[in-house]
Amino acid sequence: MNIEQIYKDANALLEGHFLLSSGSHSRFYLQSAKVLEDPKVAQKLAIALAKQIKQYGLKIDTVCSPALGGVLAGYELARALGTRFIFAERVNKKMTIRRGFEIQEGENILICEDIITTGGSALEASSVALEMGANIVGFAALANRGFCSKVGDTHQGKPTCKLPNDIPFFALENFEFEIYEPKDCPMCKVGDKAYKPGSRGN
Repeated sequence: MNIEQIYKDANALLEGHFLLSSGSHSRFYLQSAKVLEDPKVAQKLAIALAKQIKQYGLKIDTVCSPALGGVLAGYELARALGTRFIFAERVNKKMTIRRGFEIQEGENILICEDIITTGGSALEASSVALEMGANIVGFAALANRGFCSKVGDTHQGKPTCKLPNDIPFFALENFEFEIYEPKDCPMCKVGDKAYKPGSRGN
């Protein structure tokens, strides 16, 4: 399966001058919502991701995603795995699990995002689940920005990766784009203004 082509076909691999949630800038941006707006494509991607996870042999009771970006990917992955699905969300800038969702002591939970960059939001969601008694058995995403090392990679993750090294991370594809601090951004140096296309802060 050519994941990059699927993103291109959905006009979800954007080129321009983008302000990322981290505050850094990039010429490229992945907009997974454009891919997931087609339920058939979403199902196809989730089945492929579930296949990786099943081959690894994880026992999963529940998939949990940080809202908003991870919800569609996580729901479809839970369907493909045959598990329950819940989500975490920010309330007053703090990640929380509410809406009546309960976690049993020792419940095996996989955290799923649409895209993992450093893994910060996924880690926040996992921390909340841990406080409620969960056992975090894995992390997953449709796309990996290359900061973290997924199962099957031969290279180690970058120091900026926030995901724990002792828990497996699954993703369908690595998308490694150059990222710049604003002071070093070549687009900024020619007077071009960065645009923030994501959900957080918009």
